[in-house]
Amino acid sequence: MADIIIRPTMKWVRLQYWSILVVFCVCVGVYVNEYENYPAAGYLLIIPALLFLFPIRAHIRQHFTKATLSGDKLRYESGVLSKSTRTIQLSKVQDVTVTQSLAQRLAGIGNVSIETAGETSRLTLQNVDDAQEVADAICAAHGPGEKDKGTRS
Repeated sequence: MADIIIRPTMKWVRLQYWSILVVFCVCVGVYVNEYENYPAAGYLLIIPALLFLFPIRAHIRQHFTKATLSGDKLRYESGVLSKSTRTIQLSKVQDVTVTQSLAQRLAGIGNVSIETAGETSRLTLQNVDDAQEVADAICAAHGPGEKDKGTRS
């Protein structure tokens, strides 16, 4: 079986970029029309520049977060400067749950929670595209007869 790489969706990040682009266009329009009356209107362009920091931060965090399903284990890695890696043996998976808010359902994404036997028993993959398919793939990799463990909310 080939490795399956699971990453958080880029849909929310793209929505943030487009929203701030609209704010930027409005600010430029106000600046162009009001510069002669209010020379300090140039400071208005700083607002969208600062707002772009939020989607850039989310984009970087999304890029450095992934889960890899390979063979009999699931490896979850996250972190930009410092890295955290968690490896789950699929033989210890007890439950796979998919939860979706209304906004997530409309966007076609969801959260996949994996419960295992052990001390740190739950791992949640946030905002995953086709979450139910990911849950089914995890259950299928777990072994025969385990496919019906995944639930959908």
